[in-house]
Amino acid sequence: MSRFALSLSRGIGRVTEAALGSYQTAIVRIGFAATWLLFLLREFPHRQEMYGPDGPWSWNLARQLIANNHAFTILMWSDSQAWFETVYALAVLSSALLLLGWHTRAMSVLFMVGVLSLQNRSVFMGDGGDNVIHLMAIYLVFTRCGQVWSLDERRARRARAAQALGELPRPDRAGPALWAVLGLSLALATGAGWLDTGWLVVFWALWAVQGLWWCVERRAPHSEPRMLLDIVANLVHNAALLVIMAEACLIYSTAGWYKIQGSRWQDGTAVHYPLHLDYFSPWPALSDLLSSSSVLVLLVTYGTVAAQVAFPFTLLNRRVKNVLLAFMMTEHAVIAVVLGLPFFSLAMIAADAVFLPTPFLRRLGAWAARGRRRLAQHRVRSSLPGPRLRQHADEAPEHTHAGTTA
Repeated sequence: MSRFALSLSRGIGRVTEAALGSYQTAIVRIGFAATWLLFLLREFPHRQEMYGPDGPWSWNLARQLIANNHAFTILMWSDSQAWFETVYALAVLSSALLLLGWHTRAMSVLFMVGVLSLQNRSVFMGDGGDNVIHLMAIYLVFTRCGQVWSLDERRARRARAAQALGELPRPDRAGPALWAVLGLSLALATGAGWLDTGWLVVFWALWAVQGLWWCVERRAPHSEPRMLLDIVANLVHNAALLVIMAEACLIYSTAGWYKIQGSRWQDGTAVHYPLHLDYFSPWPALSDLLSSSSVLVLLVTYGTVAAQVAFPFTLLNRRVKNVLLAFMMTEHAVIAVVLGLPFFSLAMIAADAVFLPTPFLRRLGAWAARGRRRLAQHRVRSSLPGPRLRQHADEAPEHTHAGTTA
């Protein structure tokens, strides 16, 4: 066998045997679910003006636009207030459950439905980060993003522990019930003609695959059909992971090359102007302090362009990539504070997290687990009786003994 054929067979085996980047896809899942959840909670008092039927961008205007661009949104199924509140609550709930990793296959689909429905309802709302969330919500559907740091992973670990002890694992009743409810809802939407043909095929295919997976897992967990499903799922996951990485590189490279063509970026003064816009100055004193140094403005302007243009090429060197990744995450954190764009920055940091090294993510998970254990121990100590109650408890046997002796 030639060296090329051997390398090809090893590559095929690697992408089919396991879902690569399980920690990276988990942190991307947590990052985008948390970003969207926090955004929905912060804008809850303003949800009517942003996405409601009585907002500035009315339901009729949205319907006319969607008739031309064929965007997906279930908010167009009805203009009633009750339906809007239901969809908004569904978006919040699916984001929280995806964050926790509860039945991630189903929650990733519902998360995508919530993101697309709200964003396509009012396309003029957002600050740039919404486009990233829009794309990543679609990509996450095709990843196995619940293999680590999720309730799904904990349930699978407990099932393996029970089998190792010769016990029957606790059956998952919530999964089949959720699958049945979603199937009924999809059937109602199909019968009412609310879904386009393309989305109809996508949703029914996802629903059928999930049902097939559950049946094979229950009837023949170690059979060849189960192995085939694993191979296909790994291939789809790894392809989606590659698309997520390519999307992040594309975002930075296009942003950097477009900046190079701007005269303000060429002369090093571009960063100065947003610092003096009222909309991007939540802390005017801080903005004035940063813009007062022309050297700092010049360095930040040129550094931003250089980092964005160079980032895709740094993936060839792990150390350089990690250094530049830390710089870009720090820059987004500064943007969140200085320019008042927290959700844009959170979305970009979540996209950057796909390139974080696995050892660092494992240490991060270990730190989080250690912190959770310490918090649980602190709660246990706090629930113990106070010193006075413990003193009475210690004296009780003495009184009892004295009374018995008398």
